Parts: sequence; structure tokens; C-alpha cells
Amino acid sequence: MPAGRGEPVAIDPKALVRPRAQGDRTAVVRPAANREPSGAPFRGTVTELTPFLDPLPRLTPAYGNGAGELTIRMRAATVRLHSQLPPTKIWGFDGLFPGPVIEARRGRPLRVTWRNEIAGTMPVPVVEIPFDENADPYQWDVPGREGVPPRADVAALPGWTSTHLHGHFSDGSSDGWAEDAVLTGHSQLVEYRNDQPATTLWYHDHAMHITRWNVMAGLLGMYILRDDEERSLRLPSGEREIPLVICDRNLDTDARNRLTGTMLHKTTIMSTDPLKQVRSFAGPYTLVNGVIWPHLDVEPDWYRFRMANASNTRPYNVQLVTDDGKPVPPGTVFVIGTDAGLLGAPVDVRDGFSLAASERADVLIDFRALGGRNLKLRNVNYDPGPWPDFLQFRVSGFGRPSAFRLPKTLARSFRRVTEKQPVQAERMVMLTPVGVSHARLWEMKRIDGPPEGKLPIDGIVQVKERDGTVVTWQRMAYRWTDPLQYTVATGAWERWRFFNLDWSGWPHPMHVHVCAFQPVKRGYYNIDGFKFIDLPGGGIGGGTATPVFWKESPPVEPAQAGWKDVVNADAGEAVDVIAKFADVTGKFVYHCHMLEHEDMSMMRPFLVQPKEVIAVAESMEHELPPAPGGGHAH
Repeated sequence: MPAGRGEPVAIDPKALVRPRAQGDRTAVVRPAANREPSGAPFRGTVTELTPFLDPLPRLTPAYGNGAGELTIRMRAATVRLHSQLPPTKIWGFDGLFPGPVIEARRGRPLRVTWRNEIAGTMPVPVVEIPFDENADPYQWDVPGREGVPPRADVAALPGWTSTHLHGHFSDGSSDGWAEDAVLTGHSQLVEYRNDQPATTLWYHDHAMHITRWNVMAGLLGMYILRDDEERSLRLPSGEREIPLVICDRNLDTDARNRLTGTMLHKTTIMSTDPLKQVRSFAGPYTLVNGVIWPHLDVEPDWYRFRMANASNTRPYNVQLVTDDGKPVPPGTVFVIGTDAGLLGAPVDVRDGFSLAASERADVLIDFRALGGRNLKLRNVNYDPGPWPDFLQFRVSGFGRPSAFRLPKTLARSFRRVTEKQPVQAERMVMLTPVGVSHARLWEMKRIDGPPEGKLPIDGIVQVKERDGTVVTWQRMAYRWTDPLQYTVATGAWERWRFFNLDWSGWPHPMHVHVCAFQPVKRGYYNIDGFKFIDLPGGGIGGGTATPVFWKESPPVEPAQAGWKDVVNADAGEAVDVIAKFADVTGKFVYHCHMLEHEDMSMMRPFLVQPKEVIAVAESMEHELPPAPGGGHAH
């Protein structure tokens, strides 16, 4: 660190931020402990797990009392993640992992009592391992805590939960505000209006500071919303409509390196100077519906799969491949819906489709020409973990196909939103690299030019756009506790830009509550001009010494061009979305859906209020947040 203040820090951010942290490995690693112990293992314990040994569980449905009311109890339980493992302790909705599938219908409100009956201690030990750059395989790709004791503060956590129905248009009182969590013996009472198109949602814990551990302990489940438009398509249903909840996990080991079945939150400390940097969790074992590497027997016919990525961080690029690793023929796999509803037409995704943390995909697979073969779902992301294949399909050689035919048109109500859509406000949110602190959300306002002083200046970012215009942005807020900056009118259209100023790593999956949006523009920028700054009085800031500048704008992928509530912002990428906010009111949040980032304050609040109320407040000169978009509202 230089002695002078206000000068750029003399470090190479590309080397500092995440050295090898996001995976540059090319060798294949066995999905097992890294050595074979001597002697006979304890009963039910092994060092390696057999892939595709266990059948895929069908998730348990949740049934109400017929009056639009439902009570779901969170409690401690034990489950089997793999038939070769001992039982695993969890916290689960109704004692299940994943929790029961709730099915609702558009226009029929559902009142849910989320009853906290959790007893006992946190079932997931949490360790932070010093990074070993010579480790092969990487430490996050093997089980076990490497002799590091679990964090006592996490072990002492009570069962404290706030349930959020992700993607639902809930009023603020029912959205699961992170700080409104309840302790054991208390309940969270909510009403879900279900006033939105048919889609696949999921519910999960959202308790402030500890979401990553509560979700890892098992507090997650799927919620399916149906409507008449979906019903008219006569899509595969019953036994041929299958929810798939996907997540990665790690497992603890005993003194002889055998898998104990205990889920383990293991992260690595990448650096401690000039600040502590801990890699977000990723684990070597992929679970589908709560089982590690299961298989599913299917008939040679069409199937519908409702997929949700419930991982803490790990992104999946899902591809269906044959047993010899080749992609299936075109016309076999189609995405028909994204996070917030059905697409206008099916999209052939033979080459794979994105499933970032918390994204969902509604997928049709045609097995008719694949009878008698085994197929696999594979993660073809650049860092898939040590075992990229996570679900096997065993297609029978016989069966009578149904009469289903793939429709050319899906949701007739769907329309593609463009950049010409009139909006009431524009928002600029910049995502900072690790090094300034933890990754942060900087809420920015546009100013006429840089303030006086030599650049870089903390919180000042200049962007040279495609047309050569240089725009100067000034930070308004970034901490969770900073004053609220965004007030949205109920039902408003807004344009949000998420600009990732990081040089490396997995994309940030950005999620905005109580709206659905469509990506309308993506752009990659040279961000070398962004520098870390040694601040007066200590600490590290950031700003541009020279403008970051536009390089290219790839098109939005067809499978991502639907209604969504999660969008990836890649390293050096700015992504613009046009959002339609729901007819609800309250205080909500937007955040990165890497759970480690969310817990470390990569989350900010915003208000939704009726436009009439906002107008009255303005007429009385009440203190309000700045003009939407920092002075360039429409």
C-alpha cells in the first residue's frame, strides 16, 4: 500500500481479486475424498459415492384445507442424500428437503402460515479454510474440513427464519423482509395474491445475515402457479411433469476421511491483505430433489421439467447429452418458459441453456427417438465442479407416446419488450469488484462532469459509451444502512442497468423483488480504467482514472428473452432490463442472488408506493429520495 492518500493502490486487481478462485482447471477430478483410508469403513460410510445409483425423488405436494389456507412447519429432521451415506440432519419445510411443492392458481389468493418449529442447533458446520494454491484438486472440490474447527458463532445460531416466495408479486407485509424473521415458536403469516401469469417460483429463507446457512440447511422449496393460458396448451402433465430443484453441496468427513453425510459449508480464504477475501461457496456434489446424482426412468415420450437452481452460487449451463457425451439431436430440448412465465414460442436449446443461482427454466424434452438409451444432464459451465453430470435419464425401449405435439405458439399474451418502451425512471447500479470491500451495489446518479480533483476519486465512475459520449456517474449509496434512494410508483415501467465492474469470476445473478423484467441490451466494456484507491483515514475505495469504454454488444439469447426476475451481469458487462413493477406496495429489496454476497450486504432496499401518494408527499415538500435515475427520469 502506498503511503500517500488518495492515490491508486499499487496492486494488480486482476491477480488480487480472485486468484484461481473461479476455476481455471482443465483436468477431471473424481467426485470423492482424495485418498482411500485403511481398514473397514463404519457401516453406511464410504469415501466415494456411486453416480446415478438412486432414483430421483418425486417432490411431496402441499395440500391446503380447501379454503385457500395452508400451514407449513419448519422443523429439524433427518434425510438420506444418497443411499451410501448415513442420514443427514437438516432444517426443512415440513421436515423435507426440498420442502413440499405448493401449487396455486392465478386469481385465487392463498394464505400461508409459515410456522417455525425448529429445535436444536444449526445442522451445517461452517469452516473457512486458508487457500492452498498448490492444492490439486482445489479445496472446494473435495469434502472435509481439513482439520479446521467449525465457526462457533454459526453453530450457536437459533432457528431464525423469514420465508420469501421468490418471484411472487407480494405486498410488503408478505414478501419476507429479511429483518422481520421469527424465532422458534412463532409464525410468519402471509397472503399470496397469485395475480400473475403461470410460472415456476420457489420459496426459501431470507433471514438477514444468515440466508446462506439457513438455505444450505434445507429451507427451500418450489411453488407452481397455473392459469388458463397454460392449461390451454395441454402440456405434459401428471407423471410427465416433474419439478427439478438443483443445488450443490459439500459433505464433512470423519478422521478416516469417510463421508459422514453431514452437509458442510466450506469456503476458502483467498487473501487477507489488504482485506479478507473469502470465495463464495461451491461444492463438489450436485443434488436434484435432495439426492446426489440421481437417475430417472422415462418412457419414449414428451416430458416437462420445471427446473430451479437453488444453489448458493454455482451457475449451471445445462445441456442434455448422450452417454458418450455428445449433444442430443436438434429438436429434442426446448425452453418454453423463464423465471416469470411462458415464452411466446419454444426455443431449441440443444447447445444448452443458462440456469444461474435462483433462475428457473420450464423445459420440454422429447425422448421419442431415444428409446433404450441413457442420457445425462450436464453442466457445461466453464467451472462445473469435479462432476459435471448430475442427472441420468434411462429411456425405456417401449411405450405408447401421447398425442402431444409441440405448439408453435405458447403464451399468446407474451410480447417482447424493446428499448423503445416508455419508462417512468432509469436506474444505474454498479457492481464493484472485491477489493473495494466485499462486492457492493453502488447506486449512481448522473452528473454533468467529474468534481474537482485528480482522478480517480472514490465513487466517481466515467463511462465512454458506444457513440463516444463520456458519462460521469457519482455514487449515492452502497451500504445496507445508507438512506433509501429508490421510490417506485406502483405498476410503473422502469429501466435498470446493472454494470459489473469486476474483472473476473462468475456473473452476478441480479434479482429485483416484485417485478418482472426483460433484458433488452447487453454490452461488454474495457474496465481497466477502474482503480482501487487508498482512502484518507484508512480503507479502500474505487473510481475510474480513465473512462471504462464500450467494446461490443452481443444479442440477448432467445432463451433469456422472456419475462424474468434474475439476470446475469458478467465480468465487465452492463445489462439493461425493462421492468414492470406489480400493483403492490411496501418496502422491498434487490440484491445479488449469490447468497454469500446477499448476506454480506450486496443488497439494497427500495419503496413501492401509489403514484398519488408520491404526488401528495411531493406537494407537501416531504423529504423524498432523489429524482429517479439521478436526474434523468422520464
